[in-house]
Amino acid sequence: MLKRRTFTGMVAAAAMGLAGGLFTAAAPAHAETAIKFTLDWKFEGPAAGFLLALDKGYFKAEGLDVTIDSGNGSVEAIPRVATGAYQLGFGDINSVIQFLDKDPSQKVKAVMMVYERPTFAVVGRKSLGITTDPKSLEGKKLGAPPPDGAFAQWKAFKQVAGIDDSKITIESIGFPVREPMLAKGDVDAVFGFSFSVVLNLKKQGIKDEDISTILMAEHGLNLYGNSVLVNTDFAEKNPEAVKGFLKALAKGFADAVADPKAGAEAVLKRNETLNAGVEEERLKMAIAQNIKTPYVVENGFGGVDPARLAASLETLKISMGLKGNVTADRVFDASYLPPKAERMLP
Repeated sequence: MLKRRTFTGMVAAAAMGLAGGLFTAAAPAHAETAIKFTLDWKFEGPAAGFLLALDKGYFKAEGLDVTIDSGNGSVEAIPRVATGAYQLGFGDINSVIQFLDKDPSQKVKAVMMVYERPTFAVVGRKSLGITTDPKSLEGKKLGAPPPDGAFAQWKAFKQVAGIDDSKITIESIGFPVREPMLAKGDVDAVFGFSFSVVLNLKKQGIKDEDISTILMAEHGLNLYGNSVLVNTDFAEKNPEAVKGFLKALAKGFADAVADPKAGAEAVLKRNETLNAGVEEERLKMAIAQNIKTPYVVENGFGGVDPARLAASLETLKISMGLKGNVTADRVFDASYLPPKAERMLP
């Protein structure tokens, strides 16, 4: 009788152990993985997709403990990720290409395209002689923050747009004074992301009818924009975490596109000094101009056309003086993206 009880107990214990093993195997490999994520800029409307993924528990559902911090520019996010200070981030893919061209051993790559069309723009005032024609910049004074992604493309843009810059003056200015200087007329136009400059100008009291926006993508500059970046060491050790992060992010951006008002509210939770209407408008501009483009509607959010990306490297040889040390497949890795069906925007 004792032997039978002992055997029964052993079977029960074994069954419990097996069940425990099955439970462990079924649990996500990246459970409780901590991820620090850096934005390119402040908590503003276009960051809604990231914040909704956090607030709605999409990251948590993938077993991720995500922290999102604001940034200081789409270029400065790159070294944050490359050094491992942040596991993932949001930055300008063209600047990533330049970064890797200088040193291919840097530990960063892009894994999801967010701005399928770049936000790069030169924004000016009609009352100062700036129209939507790039040639109206000739003979003017332009304000340029040195770390700005749009200004980084000036060499290529002036060539494809046929701009004679012999009489153009470029003044180096900081981000905080960019729109105030344009509002005061200290400069005739400024470089920047279209949705940021335009709405910040309006906050400075400049009327819609006095604002001229020259979108570089509409005047021959066929580049990509900001993408999700990952530290390559982290990605190699935690591939499922990266896949889970992008899956959650695709849901977050789908929600932002479906309900920009809710997206703006997620932003205001991080900065109550913002105006809800302004941030909703900023998000809608980003969706229309950069996120939900015709290519994305057809092919899904987050991917790239490899041929177009490869061609962009040739353009960047002009604007950024690339040496040809990096290829498109080193810059962008689509293997972590969820299936196309999970990346379609509403």
